Amino acid sequence: MMLPAAPENILTADGQPKFGRYAGHVGHFDWHELAPPHARGRWWRRFHHKRWHYVALATPELFCGVAIVDVGWTNTAFAYAFDRRERRIVAEFSQDGVPGLSASVAAHADGASRFRFLSRHISIACVGQRLYRLKLAGAGLAIEAEFGPDLMPLLLAFGPAAGGSVHATQKSTGLPLWGEARCGAARYKLDGGVASFDYSNGLLARHTAWRWASAHSLDVGFNLQAGYFGANENALWLDGQLFALGAAHFNFNPAAPLAPWHIYTDDGLLELHFKPEGARAEDKNLLIAASRYVQPIGTFSGWVRASLDAPKRIVSQLVGVTEDHESRW
Repeated sequence: MMLPAAPENILTADGQPKFGRYAGHVGHFDWHELAPPHARGRWWRRFHHKRWHYVALATPELFCGVAIVDVGWTNTAFAYAFDRRERRIVAEFSQDGVPGLSASVAAHADGASRFRFLSRHISIACVGQRLYRLKLAGAGLAIEAEFGPDLMPLLLAFGPAAGGSVHATQKSTGLPLWGEARCGAARYKLDGGVASFDYSNGLLARHTAWRWASAHSLDVGFNLQAGYFGANENALWLDGQLFALGAAHFNFNPAAPLAPWHIYTDDGLLELHFKPEGARAEDKNLLIAASRYVQPIGTFSGWVRASLDAPKRIVSQLVGVTEDHESRW
C-alpha cells in the first residue's frame, strides 16, 4: 500500500495524535501539546522523552554509523567506521555527555543536531534544498560528508509506544553521498556512496527493546522494526515510491549475531537473508541506566515487492545493518 502524504502537523488542533504512516516531511514534534489520554505530567515527560539522530554512510570499502542521543536526563553519542574489506572496525568512539550541555538534538529531521565533549564533536544538519551535512572528529576518526537531495520521500511514522506514550520517526532511504572519512592515517573517499538517516522522537518506556534492519541503495531500500513500536515504521522504498510493510520477523541467534539472519514480513512483501561482515557492540551499566547493543554490518539478499500481485524485485548484496538493542533509560 502506498503511503499518503504527510500532514503539516502530527497533532490535531485539540492535541490528539494523527497516528499513521506517511510519505514526506513534517517540521514539528512537540509533546507539550499532547492531550489526554496520551498527555503525561511534566516530570514524567522530562524523564521519558527520548530523541536520537542517526546517520549511516555506505561505500564498497567502508560503512560508518553515527548517532547523537538525548534521553532526557542525560545524553550520549557514538561513531564508528567499519572497513568492509578488512572486516573490522578501524576507528570508533562512544562518549557520554554532560546533561543539558553536551548534546542538542533537533526538534525535527531537517534541524541541526550537535554533540561536543572535549575534543570529540559531531554535527548533523540540513543545509538547504534537502541537502545534509555531517561533520565529526574524535579518537582518530574524522568525517566530512554531504548527502542528498531526497530521491524518494521520507517516511513519517507516528504511533503509540508500548509502555510509554507516543513515538514518531522520520527516516530516509538512500541519498547520494560524497566526502571523506579519515581513520588514523587511512583515508576513504565517500563519493558515489549512499547515506541514510533516522530521526526519532518519542515518549518511551523506562525499559525499551527492539530489533531493527535497514539497508538502502538509490532505487530500493527498507526499514524494519520489531519491538516497542510494533510494525509502525516498517516500510519499503521502491522506484521512487514508499509502501507500508507488515509486521517483521527476525530469525537469528542472539548469542551468535554474526551468524546469518532470516528476516521477512507477514504480508508476503519482503523476504531477505542477511550475511554479517562484522559488528559494533556495546554494553553499558550506569546503575540507574543500562543498555545492551549489537549492530551487525553486512549485506541483504532476497526479494521485495510493492504488492502481492506485483513481480518480486531481486535484492542482491544490499549493504546495511541489523540491530538487537535493549535499554533501561
